[in-house]
Amino acid sequence: MPISPPRPPTTPGTPGARLAVVDPATGEVFDEAPDQRPQELDALVDRAHRAWAGWRADPAARTGALCAAADAVEAAGDDLARLLTREQGKPLAESHAEVARTAARLRYFAELAPRTRRIDDGRPVDSEIRWRSLGPVAAIVPWNFPLQLAAAKFAPALAAGNTMVLKPSPYTPLATRLLGSVLATALPEDVLTVVTGREPLGARLASHPGVRHVTFTGSVPTGRAVAQGAAASLARVTLELGGNDAAVLLDDVDVDAIAEKLFWAAFRNCGQVCMAVKRVYAPALIHAQVVEALAERAKTVVVGAGLEPDSQLGPVNNAPQLARVERCTSCLLYT
Repeated sequence: MPISPPRPPTTPGTPGARLAVVDPATGEVFDEAPDQRPQELDALVDRAHRAWAGWRADPAARTGALCAAADAVEAAGDDLARLLTREQGKPLAESHAEVARTAARLRYFAELAPRTRRIDDGRPVDSEIRWRSLGPVAAIVPWNFPLQLAAAKFAPALAAGNTMVLKPSPYTPLATRLLGSVLATALPEDVLTVVTGREPLGARLASHPGVRHVTFTGSVPTGRAVAQGAAASLARVTLELGGNDAAVLLDDVDVDAIAEKLFWAAFRNCGQVCMAVKRVYAPALIHAQVVEALAERAKTVVVGAGLEPDSQLGPVNNAPQLARVERCTSCLLYT
């Protein structure tokens, strides 16, 4: 199904500009989000820095707030899942699973909030271990798992006493904005702020002098740029830059028994998974059997809009990604 690129209703980067959001199942713009300017980050990072003093002071209070945040995410699960499917394209059941994992991460890290620990090793000295938070953290998240990957970043950061400015992909800003509103009912003001917009917003966030740690998930070229931007202020950097995963089949494998798992390991979320299987190594004796088993499963999979109850695979999320898939497919067919 064709996908139209986003069409901004206003000039990008100007006050009041809006970011068009496309339903990848139809190619139509169905909503919009703020296209925030890089200049706006100064005030937001400053507010995150001021909120840090109170947030880091009481680990027990953080635990309670993060557990309440998990409850709030679960209560808003239906709204979050439907909006996620609408802008990302994945089947609704997968969106519900992503929301559940978001709440689970909050609850898990809530119990890990670090507390001062005394050391008693028999010596006549008083010793203790203290964990110190860093301050405002910047997180930049891609469009394939917007909520789950955001939670993988903000849950441990907040549990450790940091505050965060979170930027989702411009292709999937809406569910993350809604998630931010849901979390705001449980977290103190400015502890977690969601910003949306196109470049150079992300570049400015990664290089902002008030940010003490930058965590990014995305492509290798963008990851390099993020690391270079953060280096200016010597901020710490965490990069997750995809993978090139392989499945290795041995001589004694039962092809029919593993074909279903192997297929979905490659094609879940329409193949838009960093750790999806990209290559299969199979012994020559079973090569044809493996190809046939995977092809048969591909023939039966229902592809459609994520909100359709029978859909097992949704559309590719955005026009650039679709073009990339088509280029790769053309190369494979040609060779």
